Amino acid sequence: MRIAILDMYNNVANEGMRCILQAIQRIEAADGIALPYTVFNVRAENQLPDLSFDAYISTGGPGIPLPLGEPWEVPYFELIDALFAHNLTQETRKHLFLICHSFQLVAGHRHLGTISKRKSTSFGIFPMHQTDAGQNEPLFSPLPEPFYAVDSRDYQLTEPQMAEFEAQGAELLCLEKIRPHVNLERAVMAIRFTNEIVGTQFHPEADTEGMLRYFLKEEKRTQIVTNYGQAKYDEMVDYLQDPAKIALTESVILPGFIRNAIREQSAVEANYPA
Repeated sequence: MRIAILDMYNNVANEGMRCILQAIQRIEAADGIALPYTVFNVRAENQLPDLSFDAYISTGGPGIPLPLGEPWEVPYFELIDALFAHNLTQETRKHLFLICHSFQLVAGHRHLGTISKRKSTSFGIFPMHQTDAGQNEPLFSPLPEPFYAVDSRDYQLTEPQMAEFEAQGAELLCLEKIRPHVNLERAVMAIRFTNEIVGTQFHPEADTEGMLRYFLKEEKRTQIVTNYGQAKYDEMVDYLQDPAKIALTESVILPGFIRNAIREQSAVEANYPA
């Protein structure tokens, strides 16, 4: 199975790409299979794959998740539309996972909600609350309710358009933390767009190693303590060392997506022997 990784980081240094490649390599080692992948630098170099790949992972990234007239936007959305269209007519389906920035871009493109700037940056490790659909979502089934994930964003998807969800066959899987004292819409944190296409507004690829390294840098520690307080910083570090939180989420969602794509491809191939 060939995987296309759509790098949406625009040449900004990040931990996400390392985590995605690590997830692929761990499955190769554990399952004894080859998973060749190609990375496409979408925003910085306007690189995009064709439809010859089996699975696609579109990363998080910085910036405004709205069309701004940049050169990569039209071919990117043409690819997204082509993947949805392909799966409507072809036996062998294409699988797509959308992370944070990509999730916001595609959810907005599909008119599933409102993309807006948050009043303040969401940064940290937070509970993700599953909807009824989320509790029946195979990718979430090994996770508790709520489960914990890394959230890092300046923008958000809110005001889900449930008529569009129903028309498109999409399912709202989870919402951000419950804040009864805050009179604001809770952000949509995950959507099952179709049987083959799913996305999260949080970072399921984030691992404890990278986050701990990030948090323990003096400048980052100072920044977090200044903005959120020492207690919040200590809580984040504790969460990172709890195997039932970030480590569990990292081990379940993205690997589950990849393994499901492999199973479905194998099932189709079994019906068409050489």
